[in-house]
Amino acid sequence: MATNATGKDCAVFLAALLVLIPLVGGAQPEAAVATLITRAGSAAEEGERLEFLRELLAVEGLSDTFREQTKRLIDGIERWSNDRNLGYFGGEVRKTDDFDFGIPEDSPLYPLTLLYRGRMLLWAVLEYGGYGGPEQFAKARAMFQAYAAAFPENPVARMYLGSPIPAAKRLDAPAEAPAWAVHQREALERLADVITWWIENRQREDGQYGGGWGDDCEMWRWWTPVLIGFEDPRINAAQARFSEAIMAQEHMRGGYTSHMYDVEHTAEDSADAITPMMHLAPEDPAWSRRALRIVDLMEELWTGINERGQFQFKSTYFAANRIDETPERACDTVYHPRVVQPALLYWQRTRDERLTRLFSKWMDTWVDAAARAERGKPAGIVPSAIHWPEGTVGGVGADWWDPRNHGEAGLYRWPSAMSMMLNTMLLTWHFTDEGRYLAPLRSMAAIRLKCLSAPPVESPESGSEAWCATSMRFLSGVLGKYRLLTGDTEFDDLLQRDASPYLAFRLTGEREGLTEALRATAAALSVNFAGYTSEVRYTDRVLRFPTLFGEGRMPVAPGAEIAVPDTQLLYSCVTGDPGDAGYFPLNAVRWLLPPRDFAALVVEATDTRFVAEVYHFKAGPQRIGARFFLLRPGLYRLRVASAGAASRTVEVTQGMPITFEIVGHGAHVVALTLIEGRQ
Repeated sequence: MATNATGKDCAVFLAALLVLIPLVGGAQPEAAVATLITRAGSAAEEGERLEFLRELLAVEGLSDTFREQTKRLIDGIERWSNDRNLGYFGGEVRKTDDFDFGIPEDSPLYPLTLLYRGRMLLWAVLEYGGYGGPEQFAKARAMFQAYAAAFPENPVARMYLGSPIPAAKRLDAPAEAPAWAVHQREALERLADVITWWIENRQREDGQYGGGWGDDCEMWRWWTPVLIGFEDPRINAAQARFSEAIMAQEHMRGGYTSHMYDVEHTAEDSADAITPMMHLAPEDPAWSRRALRIVDLMEELWTGINERGQFQFKSTYFAANRIDETPERACDTVYHPRVVQPALLYWQRTRDERLTRLFSKWMDTWVDAAARAERGKPAGIVPSAIHWPEGTVGGVGADWWDPRNHGEAGLYRWPSAMSMMLNTMLLTWHFTDEGRYLAPLRSMAAIRLKCLSAPPVESPESGSEAWCATSMRFLSGVLGKYRLLTGDTEFDDLLQRDASPYLAFRLTGEREGLTEALRATAAALSVNFAGYTSEVRYTDRVLRFPTLFGEGRMPVAPGAEIAVPDTQLLYSCVTGDPGDAGYFPLNAVRWLLPPRDFAALVVEATDTRFVAEVYHFKAGPQRIGARFFLLRPGLYRLRVASAGAASRTVEVTQGMPITFEIVGHGAHVVALTLIEGRQ
């Protein structure tokens, strides 16, 4: 089927409605048909469009051919709206760059198909790595432009053409509210609205959201500002429902998936189900047992001692009951911390001696590989893979930085998921106090700083030290955790250049960059609500709609702002964790209220002191609860003040709720300072 329809073509189709529709029995339905097609094409909602098309189907005097085409179109739209697999079209689109609705180009209904075919094409581009480029974007643009020309009142087509749809809900704020609080509150509320939409409209009885277990499980990653930072009973219940449901599936009976595939994918079903529940229900032993089951599998099946006498994973491909040791796949990688992500969190909380021994000897292998100059890898660079059983860096590929252990280009290519491995090294250092686990961080930081101080004039050779350095911005998250844990200024020169807006605020107190970043995220979530909800076809890409726009992609209307929301920023502000929530999380606080009409900015968080600014957008006294996770047990002086107030003494144990009251608008400072520690 041709796909080069233009706006002119569609206008011709619509203008010709009065003569193109075959009639029977002398009836005169042309005007009614034209009106109904126009209304269907202009409708913003699928349900409304279907109503008009069903009215069209009921018009007397239609030919059998046109009636059959109308039925096909209704079936196609109903499938788009209701199919249990939201991405059912992906295979066909990747083969043909299109999806066949069975409607010929000379049909007056043909223009209506362009809206769906354009969406399918763009969402397939978003989902599948290696698919999609200038040709696919050009094709999608042409489809939407043709549709918009035929149905200029349709807002969805205009949204895909870069004209954002503003949020219907307004969030007014007092004039005296600080800018950071106004922007953060708006971003949090609108993020919570997106999450709630998915729960209300997509979560099924079995717990799924329509993307399949392997994609649905990733939803919690962008929920973290709300899920970890606040207490929202409905959202908590939805996560618990999903996590319990996926762990009860037949393929998870062994505690890890029975499906054989690579670790980036097989680890998701367990890691993305158990880890969020260890945040929501930290005292529930069932989730701890599930985390430790993965440790059993790691020790008994997936790992061994290589030819260098070092401990490593044997393969990138394994399941709960078997492992693939073919040479192409026989790699330990920086993605492997995802396999044991729940166990790493359990270790962080319990300091379990068994896990200290296990993870220390695994990290010893990676520290040694980082130090070696081997196969062209510069000394001091953590590789993306270590081959089994030789223990050499890389895989069977010719280049150390491209192990070729998976069919998807780039997935395990350096730097791959480097932050997972570096956070695991930092956690190991934190519990052992052994300086060798910091050595890779120090060497890579030095290489990065050297490059920033004297940038290469030409593009560096792949695999060279300079080439690695240009991609090392990921260091700032893990180095920020080290900085705030210790107060050590060793990496400040680098952090001044690479720090996130929140980390920069914690280091310098400067708020302008942080406020602007919060404004940008609030703006991103204040438009195109449908792009984060009803338009989404792949549940591991819920917040990726804005990445469709920009040079070489879809156009952006003059003056419009279409940006990707930064949920990491929101998580950091409300919890105090400067880096990744998934690995070695340093979330200092959980606010025991829903993420609405409230903003919080953690200013200081150590094991003896906590300071945050909070702002409540409702007038009158507000009672607020919080749990503190980094403070050591003991007696603390609690002070809640905007301009001076009395303090009181409270006892803090990890996770025990503390309540306080704020009165009236204004930024209130909440501070806890250790008076007397407890064993």
